[in-house]
Amino acid sequence: MEKRFAGKVALVTGASSGIGKVTAIEFARAGAKVVLAARRAEESQQVVNQIKSEGGEAIFVQADVAQQSSIIALIEQTVAAYGRLDCAFNNAGIAGDVFTATADHTEENWDTVMNTNLKGVFLCMKHEIVQMLKQGGGTIVNNSSVYGLRSSTVGHAPYAVSKHGVVALTKTAAHEYATKGIRINAVCPGWTHSEIVDGALEAYPDLHEFISGIVPMQRVADSVEIARVVLWLCSDEASYITGQALAADGGWTAK
Repeated sequence: MEKRFAGKVALVTGASSGIGKVTAIEFARAGAKVVLAARRAEESQQVVNQIKSEGGEAIFVQADVAQQSSIIALIEQTVAAYGRLDCAFNNAGIAGDVFTATADHTEENWDTVMNTNLKGVFLCMKHEIVQMLKQGGGTIVNNSSVYGLRSSTVGHAPYAVSKHGVVALTKTAAHEYATKGIRINAVCPGWTHSEIVDGALEAYPDLHEFISGIVPMQRVADSVEIARVVLWLCSDEASYITGQALAADGGWTAK
C-alpha cells in the first residue's frame, strides 16, 4: 500500500472496535503513526498489537470523550509521543435507546447520548484545533451518520439530533478555520458492519429486509468502506474539500 500518510500522526477515538478500529489500522497501513483512544483498554491494545505486527506504529491512550480533562490529557500524550497531530477522526459514539418514540425517551438517555456523540466531538475538536493551530494546520473528520442528514427510522431521536449537531459543528468550524490550514469534514455512514449494528442485525432478523428496502445497494457497508472515505478526506487528494458532510450510505439519501 502507498504510504501516503508517512510522517503523519493520526488520532482515532472510539478505536477499540468497528469503524474506529478499522480506520486506525488503515491509517497505520498508509504510514501514519496512530494514537488509538477509547475507554476499553484490552480491546484497544489488541488493535495496537495488530498494527505493530504488521510493521506499523501505534499507541493506546485510555480516554472518555465526554470528559474535558480526559481529552486534554489525550492531546498532551499524543504530542508527547509523536510531537504533533496531523489527522483526527472523531469517531466515538453510542446509539442509545432505539425503537422508542420521542416522548418516551428518558432524560438520562438523552443526556448520555448527547454527552458522548455531540459534546464529545466538540471537546475533541476544541483541543485538536488548538494543537493544529500551533503547528500550522491539520485535518479533522467527524463521524456523523446518515441520521445526521435525515430523520431517524428506528426510533432513536437523541441519536439523530446528536448526529445533526455533529454536522453543524463540522460546517461551522470548517468555515472558521478555512484560512488557518485546517480542513474539517464529516463522514455520514449508513448501515455499517460494527459491534452495534451487527448486534442489532442478530437481535432483529427483520432488520436485513428493512435495510434492503431503504438502501439502493441493498446491503450493509463494511467498516473498511467507511475508513477509506475518512483517509481520503484527510489526504492531500481532498485538499480543496472542507465543511462537507459526505454520505457513505449505499445511495440511501439519494432516494
